[in-house]
Amino acid sequence: MDAPVEVRRAGLHVLAKPIGAVCDIACDYCFYLEKRELYPRGEHFKMPDEVLARYIEQYVEAQPTPVVEFVWHGGEPTLLGVDFFRRVVELQKPYRDRKEIRNTLQTNALRLDDEWCAFFKENDFFVGVSLDGPREIHDRYRKDRHGQGTFARVMEGVRLLQKHGVEFNALACVGRETAYRPLDVYRFFKEAGIRYVQFTPIVEREPDEATKVIKLWLARPAVLDQPEPNTRVTPWTVEPEAYGDFLIAIYEEWVRKDVGSVFVMNFEWALTQWLGEPSPVCIFSRQCGRAVAMEHDGSVFACDHYVYPEYKLGNVLDGNLGAMVEGSVASGFGPHKEATLPRYCRECEVKEACWGGCPKHRFATTPDGEPGLHYLCAGYKKFFRHIRKYLRAMTTLLENDLPVSAVMRAVDGPLIISRAPESR
Repeated sequence: MDAPVEVRRAGLHVLAKPIGAVCDIACDYCFYLEKRELYPRGEHFKMPDEVLARYIEQYVEAQPTPVVEFVWHGGEPTLLGVDFFRRVVELQKPYRDRKEIRNTLQTNALRLDDEWCAFFKENDFFVGVSLDGPREIHDRYRKDRHGQGTFARVMEGVRLLQKHGVEFNALACVGRETAYRPLDVYRFFKEAGIRYVQFTPIVEREPDEATKVIKLWLARPAVLDQPEPNTRVTPWTVEPEAYGDFLIAIYEEWVRKDVGSVFVMNFEWALTQWLGEPSPVCIFSRQCGRAVAMEHDGSVFACDHYVYPEYKLGNVLDGNLGAMVEGSVASGFGPHKEATLPRYCRECEVKEACWGGCPKHRFATTPDGEPGLHYLCAGYKKFFRHIRKYLRAMTTLLENDLPVSAVMRAVDGPLIISRAPESR
């Protein structure tokens, strides 16, 4: 009799919002602050202990991988105070003999002090800092409640993280004007001693009538298999080809000077997929649906970009997190991304690099008028086509057990693989 076949469950990823959309600054481009309008006035935006405990238990149980990474996002999670996260660590302790537990916290860094940074270091938190670049770029959109720029206070937080030896990266949003200053942005991060950077393009549309009905001020996600009548983007939305040029300019400097010393996540993702591995991020995955968002009250939504009533999957207080995700995928959320790819995408030479991008932003039409094209298609295509020659060289290096950083010696000439002679 044949042995039973082990069925391996697919992993999932949860973006937890322990304070919902509450934040102490008001970034012009933030798509999340508006979600406060989905709750009644007087709502207490703080995750109760019961929800926190249930979430930690269910996430560990639902995650089939040996590593469980908790991601704490917002709003601004540090508004909860460091004692909230001490409680997080306490509630995670019983599971540490079964799984490797990791924590990542995304912050605007304004409230960081020695106590926060000592806590992060002691408990091995990885910290993401929202920092768009040098002062004039960062302060254009990232302002406090009084309309003042936040750059100086963010950099104080960065210096504290560095002082305490906390591992962190910079999450840099790329708006319309930012895209025209790629090297200013990149060199700023290098000069600041920030070795890990991730670039996120800003793409949002002006509100339509359906959005205004529920008192939100940005358009809802596009419906993938239907033409999108509202294609009016906000003034801060990055232009497609400009975003591609932004990434290319930075890549050209990085591949010549900084491979192995500066880590740009966008470039890491591209290499991973070129090597035939699944995308580390949902936006470039063949299908999505396993990266969900959880609000402060335990409500689970199909995606961080889909926090709308019709995409609510349930609540961890009276449902099962793993079952919610499986039910969402089974209903078509996620697989629909691949199934509705326009022919223009299916025939694209760099399809495997982006798989149509995030469904929320597939509101453009193809040259032959088919709906479902990603707004940034021209930029993505330009970038992925441009870097193929470098990815080929890196692949050759890896196949010969050589460091990827060796590409810097070959970038302007032929790649020559030199191996030490084998001992006899």
